[in-house]
Amino acid sequence: MAETKVARRYAKSLLDLGMENNNTDVLNQDMITVASAIKANRQLAVMLKSPVIHAYKKDAVLKEVFSGKISDTSLEFMRLITRKNREYFVEDIAHAFLEIYKANKNIQSASVTTATPLDAKLRDEMVAIVKKATGNTVELHEEVDPAIIGGFILRWGDNQIDSSVVSRLSALKQDFNKSFIQK
Repeated sequence: MAETKVARRYAKSLLDLGMENNNTDVLNQDMITVASAIKANRQLAVMLKSPVIHAYKKDAVLKEVFSGKISDTSLEFMRLITRKNREYFVEDIAHAFLEIYKANKNIQSASVTTATPLDAKLRDEMVAIVKKATGNTVELHEEVDPAIIGGFILRWGDNQIDSSVVSRLSALKQDFNKSFIQK
């Protein structure tokens, strides 16, 4: 929980800085790049969290990895975090920034799981459901999972609509078992 508070505090500071300089969209792209790079490179993630590696070495690695790939503002921000011995939180800060940015821009992330890829009409219907519920612009992430057999599972925030065939079959099985046991 303390990690989340620290990450959110730094992320909020970065967003405030971006709003002040009118470059929040650039910072958002930078944090997407940072989060993706750390997720894709296990050695980078381990290095940032290692208590054995000195901060000045981590600073040099961050500069080498991200120089020219992200804005100077974001790079200097990460270097500042490193100088304050908070590099452990870089990935968490990037994720927290993305959350805060989306909330600030009224963007709702949602994910839909289907047995087959969505066509444009169904995609628009999923977006419309979330938009109606939240009133926000919707950023839809799609996942294909043949195990759900058919239908869809739509998730956003703390909400879920499970209209998958596999969940309906499971509910039917439970109803059947209850009926069978009661007799």
